[in-house]
Amino acid sequence: MKKSSFVALIMGTVSGVLFALGMCMALLPEWNAFKEGIIFGVAGLILGVITFLVWCKMENKKLPKMNGKNILRTIYGIVAALVLGVGMCMCLVWQQIVGGTLVGLLGIIMLIALIPMIKGIK
Repeated sequence: MKKSSFVALIMGTVSGVLFALGMCMALLPEWNAFKEGIIFGVAGLILGVITFLVWCKMENKKLPKMNGKNILRTIYGIVAALVLGVGMCMCLVWQQIVGGTLVGLLGIIMLIALIPMIKGIK
C-alpha cells in the first residue's frame, strides 16, 4: 500500500466517523445533542475535504475541473445516495420491508452506475 493511500484511508475513516457521529447526535432526539452534532458533522465534512486535498497533493494530481459534467455527476451521486438512504429508512423506521428493499436496491444500482459514468467503459 502506498503511503498516500494509507494516509487517505486513515483520514477518510476519521472524517466519516466524525460525520456519522455528528449526524446521529443531531438527528436522534434521545441524545439531546443537536448543536454538538452539527459541530461534529461539519468537522467531519471539513476533514473529508482536507483528506481529498492532501491525497491530491501526495499523488501530484490536479484538482478536478468544475465543469457541467462533473457537477451533474456529483448531483447524480447525491441523489443515488439519498435513494439508498430512503430505502433503508423504509425498512428500518417505517417497517416497509419489501418497498424499502426495492428502493434500496435501486439506490445501490444507481451508485454502481457511477463507475462507468466516471471511468467509462473500454
